[in-house]
Amino acid sequence: MSDVNDRYACVICGERFPRRELFPCGAIRERVANQILFEKSWSFAERLADGIARFGGSWTFILCFGAFLALWIVINTLVLSLHRPDPYPFILLNLILSCLAAIQVPVIMMSQNRQEAKDRLRSQHDYQINLKAELEIRHLHDKLDHLLSHQWDRLVQIQEVQLDLLSAIYREGITNIATN
Repeated sequence: MSDVNDRYACVICGERFPRRELFPCGAIRERVANQILFEKSWSFAERLADGIARFGGSWTFILCFGAFLALWIVINTLVLSLHRPDPYPFILLNLILSCLAAIQVPVIMMSQNRQEAKDRLRSQHDYQINLKAELEIRHLHDKLDHLLSHQWDRLVQIQEVQLDLLSAIYREGITNIATN
C-alpha cells in the first residue's frame, strides 16, 4: 500500500505515478557519515604514519635532507680534517641512509594502503551519487515522454476543434453568399 507522498500526478491528465528512488539521499548521507567515522577511528600510529609519509614526500624533506647531506660531507672533509669520524667513502652516512630508507618505506606503504581504502570509499560514494543522478534523469525522461504524449493528444483535439470551426465558418459563408 503506497502513501500519497510516494506518487506524483501528471499536470495534464492527473494520472498518478509512483516515485522511484533506489538509493534514497538518506542512505548516501549515512555512508558519507560512516566514511568520516572511519577516518576518525584511526589509531595514533596510523595518523603518525600518515604524517611521516606526508613529510617524507614533500619538498621540505628533500631540501632539509639535502642540507643535512651537504653539512655531513663538509664537516667530515673540511672542518674535522685532523680526526674525521666518517672519512671519504662516508660509510656511516650510507648506513644512516639505508636505515632511514628501511624505516621510511614500510611507513609510506601503510599510509598508501589507508589512502587506497579512503579512495575506494570515495569512489563507491561517487558511484552511488552518479547512479542516483542517472535514475533521476531517467525518471525525468519518463515524465517528459508522458507529458509529450498527452500534449500530442491535446494538439489533435485542438486541431479537430479548429477544423470544426473552419467548416462551420465555411458553411455559414456559403449560406450567406447563397442568400444574397
